Amino acid sequence: MRHHAEELAGKFPPLLVAAERVAATVSQGMHGRRRVGMGEAFWQFRPYQVTDSVRRIDWRRTARTDEVYVRETEWEASQSVWLWRDSSPSMRFSSDRTLPEKSVRTDLLVLALGSLLVEAGERIALLSEGVPPRGGRSGLNLFANTLENARESAASLPAFENLPRHAVMVLVSDFMEPAAEYAEIIRHYAAAGVSGFLLQVTDPAEEAFPFQGRIRFEGTEAETAHLLRRADRVREAYIEKLAKHRAQLKDVCRGAGWFFGQHVTTEPPEAALLKLYTAMTRQDR
Repeated sequence: MRHHAEELAGKFPPLLVAAERVAATVSQGMHGRRRVGMGEAFWQFRPYQVTDSVRRIDWRRTARTDEVYVRETEWEASQSVWLWRDSSPSMRFSSDRTLPEKSVRTDLLVLALGSLLVEAGERIALLSEGVPPRGGRSGLNLFANTLENARESAASLPAFENLPRHAVMVLVSDFMEPAAEYAEIIRHYAAAGVSGFLLQVTDPAEEAFPFQGRIRFEGTEAETAHLLRRADRVREAYIEKLAKHRAQLKDVCRGAGWFFGQHVTTEPPEAALLKLYTAMTRQDR
């Protein structure tokens, strides 16, 4: 898994060259974590606000227009990124022997993203494991070991923790629990100033419900078994309910300023990693 993840991450610089929005950030690492703050390098001009000190006005830029502008400098710093992946029994599902289980795909994506992050100078940690964020090769080794040891966890929802303001969270799951439960978690962290990225990983059968005829469905987490005499008759209702559930998740993320992406295990893992990579880079831009 570790070798596969690093191979996957290693493909990204060439991929990002073709993506104009992302390519500009590659030369300085994945994010650069360039933010407004104390520093000497120029960041941007922006219109003056009544809360700004007069000393921050850039009179040379202001003289060329009818507006008053403030000159902002940038602050570059490594960032702590907390990653979490759903390791509950429902993730150990695959509808076809040729496809990976959802848990295998999520582990691969989380580890590959971790590899990209440490290469960019970031610090990473696995949420809920009590191990502080670390950077560099040693940090990636620690993260990989923690991920392996936490594989048997049955948690289907991320825990509530006190994270530093301006921290970043990446949550990878099938997100099949009630949307209200995720909404509570997202709003909790967003209110604390944490940025978030969600990637929903699903099996193609969960998307299309291709079942026909008499089928007995058994849950992976002690749910009551359910017999359908004509499974194809509920397909339309199922797809509609899934779409409604996903729309609720997207609305919550949109309200919190968080990212929501989707990935099906029939797609190459590069596609999912690129979604996250691009979204995190755009946020910093």
